[in-house]
Amino acid sequence: MAAESRSFVNADLPGYVGFANLPNQIHRKSVKKGFEFTLMVVGECGLGKSTLVNSLFLTDLYPDRVVPSARDKIEKTVSIEAASVEILERGVKLRLTVVDTPGFGDALNTSNCFKSITQYVDAQFEKYLKDESGLNRRNIVDCRVHCCFYFINPAGHGLRPLDVKFMKELDRRVNIVPVIAKADTLTRPELIRLKRRIMDQIDALNIQIYPLPDCDDDEDLEYKEQCKQLKEAIPYAVIGSNTMLEVQGRKVRGRLYPWGVVEIENPDHSDFIKLRTMLVAHMQDLQEVTQDVHYENFRLNRLKTHSNGTDSSVQNSTTEDRLTEKQLAEKDAELRRMQEMLTKMQAEMAAKSAAGRSVDADAPSVPTPASRVTSAAAPAYPSAAARNANLSGPGGASGQAPPPPPSHPPPYNSKLSQRLPSVLH
Repeated sequence: MAAESRSFVNADLPGYVGFANLPNQIHRKSVKKGFEFTLMVVGECGLGKSTLVNSLFLTDLYPDRVVPSARDKIEKTVSIEAASVEILERGVKLRLTVVDTPGFGDALNTSNCFKSITQYVDAQFEKYLKDESGLNRRNIVDCRVHCCFYFINPAGHGLRPLDVKFMKELDRRVNIVPVIAKADTLTRPELIRLKRRIMDQIDALNIQIYPLPDCDDDEDLEYKEQCKQLKEAIPYAVIGSNTMLEVQGRKVRGRLYPWGVVEIENPDHSDFIKLRTMLVAHMQDLQEVTQDVHYENFRLNRLKTHSNGTDSSVQNSTTEDRLTEKQLAEKDAELRRMQEMLTKMQAEMAAKSAAGRSVDADAPSVPTPASRVTSAAAPAYPSAAARNANLSGPGGASGQAPPPPPSHPPPYNSKLSQRLPSVLH
């Protein structure tokens, strides 16, 4: 009874429908579900990729990392290593996956060192496409690469041929963010000239890097100024360090040199804060660009491949398979041609056999030469009168038997056959 008398609690004001509460519902649902993000780092060994990632997310993703020796780097191939970690901050859970590419650019021949990376990116798109086309579409794990930090060597005086080739190969597959590693090795004028040169090369070679979204007119001035500074800082010159130092009574992360301390979170020393702000503030936009642009392009190409009659999973089919199919088709055609020739020959033989039988049936019977010779050489069969005369003659009483009839019957005589009855009677 007390439960029935309890009034419904509604904190909204009269005349307030509640549509403005929809973002809060999405926020609660998203926080409960958590977020997923995949970051790829590509660059030469020794540029501080692992250190920078650990500095960005305040975690240790590579506790058991083994640094290869110089002898191992000579013939080392590019490998793909993915490490996942769940980060919890103020009740928000982030499942972060960092894809590292040890061995990139370390071998003597670096012409094809980026192919394994492109194959990995395409494989993640293919896996997501299959999961999306399957029956269970609710619990799809998004392993697509949403962002790629490409580390540029500060001693290269710009983009090298390997940098250009890699970025042009992957700019249609993933959001590329160029990063100048070890910025503390350059002076401020050198760093400004290097940034300008890299951006000029990117524009001249038409390399598509991740474009930061433009601000709307209703955004506040502080956010617009932040976006402007982030765009002007590309490529980001960063310094990574996980060492805590004490500077003027405060704890900072940085590097200690004989001439002073470099603070990685100081905007005057590096672009570390700007890079982290770009990654966190535009993380949702990076995922949307991956979904709406890169993944849709991959899906469109895959559907075109299906429509042309080829299997989507046979993109890596070898030339030997195609040659085998061609040989099988040629053999089938040869078998059909031989079958047609055999059928034609059988029809011709049957027609000749039928024609021969019809000719034999229409032709008259002609005695053979052997029968004619036998008939001419055989003596004529004696008549009945001659047989009686022989019996009644001088030699007839002696009881001699008449000569035996010839072994071959005489030829048929129509006149003799007519007189025989009268003679016998």
